Amino acid sequence: MRVLVRNPNSGDRETSKRAARLAKKRGFDVRASAARGETRSIAAEAAAEPDVTQVVACGGDGTLNEVVRGVADADALADVEIGVVPAGTGNNFAENVGIPNIETAFEVLRRGERRRLDLGWVAEDDRPFINSCVGGLTAESSAKTTPASKKRLGVLAYVLRTLAETRTFEGLKLDVRAGDAGDQVWTGEAIMLLVGNGRRFPGERMRQANMEDGRCNVVIIERRPAMDYLTRGAADRLLRKDATHLTRLKVSRLDVTHDGDPAVFSLDGEIFERNALTLRSRPGAMRFRVGEGYEPTPPEWGKSKGN
Repeated sequence: MRVLVRNPNSGDRETSKRAARLAKKRGFDVRASAARGETRSIAAEAAAEPDVTQVVACGGDGTLNEVVRGVADADALADVEIGVVPAGTGNNFAENVGIPNIETAFEVLRRGERRRLDLGWVAEDDRPFINSCVGGLTAESSAKTTPASKKRLGVLAYVLRTLAETRTFEGLKLDVRAGDAGDQVWTGEAIMLLVGNGRRFPGERMRQANMEDGRCNVVIIERRPAMDYLTRGAADRLLRKDATHLTRLKVSRLDVTHDGDPAVFSLDGEIFERNALTLRSRPGAMRFRVGEGYEPTPPEWGKSKGN
């Protein structure tokens, strides 16, 4: 049996409704969440049923994260296939695996290639992330972006909120270590820490990371007090590939310590605060159907640590 776990509040809501109708026509058991956090429990219950072979998230990146967490709660990641029907405000992971819309999604769920994809993992909470863990300016902005503005402006809402925060954000005082040996790779004051499982970050040639190499992509953006982040072209200067204030790494484990009040992090869009984090890659942890646009071995970049 195939189960579609639908978040009816994702995106513009109409896309989710249309996806549910298409799913029912294709024989899916459609189960909708009715409250915050229920998507995870529905996915866990579905994954624990002996006749369920596929659990599909219908929503954005946050919904997919909750579905993956639910399947993990049921200890079924090794047995139950996961899929996605993109119906949220942000559908970065779906796009990265070659699923740009709901019509393509159902075709991929029926005939797409099966792959074993990595998951990022937060050790302290024993929880996965599919796309990224972000600390600093963008996480602060995400925390202050209202649901109403996200519904009205989509991903532009995050950009506008980030610009509004730049003048007041104090930065992160970080000690960053990589690998099981805990080698120090960076220390100082940063405005952003970006850790990607399914994605790369601005300044790189393509968005999709290598999701089958057992490593996370890391970008540390050093604080530049002299830069006016609101001036025209500031983002291009800040994130250009050869910028000296960027540190890029590929790691299997990252230990991050923040000196000061707990820092704000966004884990696939969900906000939490920590002074210390241990992030790992779990190679091949997720069985997933991918579309034709997915690249198993995208071109390499940066340097590796802690392999």
